[in-house]
Amino acid sequence: MIYHVKELQFNARVSKPDPRFARLLLEQFGGGNGELKAAMQYFVQAFACKNPHPEIYDLLMDIAAEELSHLEIVGATIQMLLTGINGELKDMADEAEINETMKGKSAKEDFIHAATINPQFGVLSGGSPMLTDSNGIPWCGSYVNANGEPTVDLRSNIAAESRAKIVYEYLFKYTDDPYVKETLSFLMTREIVHFQQFEAALATIEPNFPPGVLQGNPKYSNLYFNMSKGDDTRGPWNEGKSSRLKEEWQYIDNVQDCVLQSNGLTELESTGTDRTEKTVREMDKKISKQKSQEIKNSTSEKDIQWSEYNSNSKGN
Repeated sequence: MIYHVKELQFNARVSKPDPRFARLLLEQFGGGNGELKAAMQYFVQAFACKNPHPEIYDLLMDIAAEELSHLEIVGATIQMLLTGINGELKDMADEAEINETMKGKSAKEDFIHAATINPQFGVLSGGSPMLTDSNGIPWCGSYVNANGEPTVDLRSNIAAESRAKIVYEYLFKYTDDPYVKETLSFLMTREIVHFQQFEAALATIEPNFPPGVLQGNPKYSNLYFNMSKGDDTRGPWNEGKSSRLKEEWQYIDNVQDCVLQSNGLTELESTGTDRTEKTVREMDKKISKQKSQEIKNSTSEKDIQWSEYNSNSKGN
């Protein structure tokens, strides 16, 4: 059930129209890192979590709803930044009237400049937001990442919040409007909040690494291939122990020799790890059974009902 309250979640305001910034802000309305993408991504992901992870279903639906409210804030801000364009475009009953409105070369050039900052504002949308990015490319469902596996989806969401946050950060550079900056600050801060919420939700799922079920082959899980020559650097990504599996990194400096001597890596021996192919297969079976059982135990195969309504509402 979706219920709309007409007041915005945040008191969005603008000091004066700015069609140029309205175009840039479209990136967060219909762009690949924008609010609609986030809302649809979390909304779609939630369905697979309904029974096995009802708490994550609740989180995803709550944040999806908030992202729709952020979409409304962005759309309202764009509309306010375009103030005047819509009215002028509608004033077509008498050509003389619009000419009077734009009397003088300077006024006419200002109007044309505003309308053509993004031609779609004038030609297609009549001075209102459209579901496009800042270059007029339509919003696309392929922006949405949903794999039906919460340990994968939550990581996608952490990355999505990071990208959305940095877009708002960049947008700050292109406006001097203090009211618009207030709105950008609110929206940017909520991306930081959602990042932490998704991170916390991921931590409640154990095990959550590697993502999914299969554990990976221990012959290859701790190899670092030095695939470029020059100023080779070392760090925790190629020396010491790996962050999650706690295996000793094996630094392969001459990759070609390694490949040739191991018959295309097929005859490598596992080194620097306590995991073996046998223990990995055992873990694969264990995690597969655990994940499968979680879903089966939480999902009925007959008389299936999505919602449980209050008993006093039956028969009404």
